[in-house]
Amino acid sequence: MKKVRKAVFPVAGMGTRFLPATKASPKEMLPIVDKPLIQFAVEEAVAAGITDMIFVTGRSKRSIEDHFDKAYELESELQARGKDELLDFVRNMIPKNINCIYIRQAEALGLGHAVLCAKPVIGDEPFAVLLADDLLDGTPAVMKQMTDTYDYYRCSVLGVQDVPRADTRSYGIVDARRVADRLEQINAIVEKPNPEDAPSTLAVVGRYILTPRIFHHLETIKPGAGGEIQLTDGIASLLSEEQVLAYRYDGTRYDCGSKLGYLQATVVFGQRHPEVGADFQAYLKSLG
Repeated sequence: MKKVRKAVFPVAGMGTRFLPATKASPKEMLPIVDKPLIQFAVEEAVAAGITDMIFVTGRSKRSIEDHFDKAYELESELQARGKDELLDFVRNMIPKNINCIYIRQAEALGLGHAVLCAKPVIGDEPFAVLLADDLLDGTPAVMKQMTDTYDYYRCSVLGVQDVPRADTRSYGIVDARRVADRLEQINAIVEKPNPEDAPSTLAVVGRYILTPRIFHHLETIKPGAGGEIQLTDGIASLLSEEQVLAYRYDGTRYDCGSKLGYLQATVVFGQRHPEVGADFQAYLKSLG
């Protein structure tokens, strides 16, 4: 009865939709006010009781490692200036019991390949996958909702939401039947189908809990769309021997891989910010 204690963060992508901002800086380090996207994802995993954060990185991603590392010079400077509140924040950005592990994905061969790169660290345990450019805002944290579901059903769980039929070509789409409130059993999953071919409008977003059996299927499937190893195809193969559930999470998703979604998240979280929220709300109102 193993708990979900490990999470994989595939962060090797190029982030071309945000060029030139992502030319030298990872898209996962784009800030929502003053907190980068990757930190939101890690905090969500921490809230679910996950302790091992496995980052599958690529070239030009060093700033992610630096972000979660100890910053001696910065801490000394803050201490010398008496900025104790900021110093405490920097020192305790993530709990002390959290392990950060970095694995290099030498080639960008798809999301399935990125997950497969984590196999030596995951071993035979269930694990989570979080895509940082999907910012999910829920209470309790969406990954906590999903780990609770896993603890009860003991099978892979995919975070899903309904999307407009015209948008199905941007997602993995599931064919599923309802088994409980917010929960459906997946019969089939298709990667980015055309609207007229989509089995439903229930789309997989960037949250997964997977059993270790997924590695066998990722190792044996053929490359799919774009010549890449698709996680969706691995899950479709996994369905032949294990139950996989679709969980309609309680929360709001901001697609921060798109400019519009990123701006929407900035506005929402900006209005909540303890330092500038009230003034920002007043400014937005002044715009009419």
